[in-house]
Amino acid sequence: MPTYDYLCEGCGYSLELFQGITEPAKKKCPRCGKLKLKRLLGVGAGVIFKGSGFYETDYRSDSYKNAANKENSATSEKTEKKDASSGSEAKSEKSPQPATASSSKKKQTTKD
Repeated sequence: MPTYDYLCEGCGYSLELFQGITEPAKKKCPRCGKLKLKRLLGVGAGVIFKGSGFYETDYRSDSYKNAANKENSATSEKTEKKDASSGSEAKSEKSPQPATASSSKKKQTTKD
């Protein structure tokens, strides 16, 4: 339930009331008794998550996030280098022999 700020336009008295969202706004000032109480628009408060399903790591500082990003990028670069070096070896094993390609060219030139 939110807290609402009120101001009496008759006497200038201000107060805070803890009310439900669906509850109607108060109209009578508790100090002067006039029907000049107005609900003010407030800035509200921050949202507080309670209960399971929320982790303290969800709201880390910027310095922590930057350090984690650097660590992750360094790890991914090492993995990419490993994959690239193992991938080139695998490609060289699978590539056809150069002699086969040159012998086919010789056959083409002899046909002319």
